[in-house]
Amino acid sequence: MEQLKGISIFVEAVEAGGFSAAAERLHLTRSAVGKTIARLEQRLGVRLFNRTTRMQSLTEEGRFFYERCLRAVEEIRLGEAMLESGRRDVRGRLRISMPVLFGRHCIAPILARLLDEHPNLELDLSFNDRIVDLLEDGFDLVIRNGPLKDNPDLMVRAIARQRMTVCAAPAYLEKHGAPQTVFDIPQHEGIVYRRGDDDKGWIFPTATDPGRRLAPKARLRLDDLASISDAAVAGRGLAWLPCWLVREEVLAGRLIQVLKQEPANVFDAHAVWLRSPVMLPKVRLAIDTLATGLPAMMG
Repeated sequence: MEQLKGISIFVEAVEAGGFSAAAERLHLTRSAVGKTIARLEQRLGVRLFNRTTRMQSLTEEGRFFYERCLRAVEEIRLGEAMLESGRRDVRGRLRISMPVLFGRHCIAPILARLLDEHPNLELDLSFNDRIVDLLEDGFDLVIRNGPLKDNPDLMVRAIARQRMTVCAAPAYLEKHGAPQTVFDIPQHEGIVYRRGDDDKGWIFPTATDPGRRLAPKARLRLDDLASISDAAVAGRGLAWLPCWLVREEVLAGRLIQVLKQEPANVFDAHAVWLRSPVMLPKVRLAIDTLATGLPAMMG
């Protein structure tokens, strides 16, 4: 049993990217993880990790050993999943990665309610806009917005449809007037989302041109959607944002939706998880709960 424990901690250290991250996932101290790996290396008579003061990396022997250990650990995980699928209660730790704002406003409030219904369930939620790797980063489930690339190792389910809207503060509309059609947008000041080279205009699809884009005048560019909403409330110009993000501002009258008669850009939010013969009940529960609860929040 001690040998199996050492192997599972070794695999976790590789997948987590280091001893500290593995210790956090396993609820152990970094010292306990390091000592377990050291005992495993001593028993095998090889060094599995190259260690520096800042990081650990696999040796050639460590990479060889990991590839074989992973097969065994995956079989154990599959066996646990098959046993767990026969239980009615949902238990264990569920690690989910999600976009920062979408997660904060929409995903986390829905999932947190599961803790009241399932006392043996633990949630570990990570808010991050980068594309994470389910296997390497150790997540059970990730939430991603927009179109996805095909990947035979992943399962995908659409859980909500998000709609974009153009809005502005009453003060801005009083001073500059409201655009009557999408072709008025280039004459208006806009607060534009900018990340990298993604500054190609706002999408207003048509039957013949689903990617039709129109760009406002943009003297203010931001890489944070919440800051764009704040700037719009302050009267800095038109903003093109997800309906769920501006819902409270619209209800309070701080923002007014315009061009509601025009076709809106709509895109899916997806739940993504690793392909497996058996889906963990905790993963299925989270996906079903989000698919049921999210549509009412999309605006």
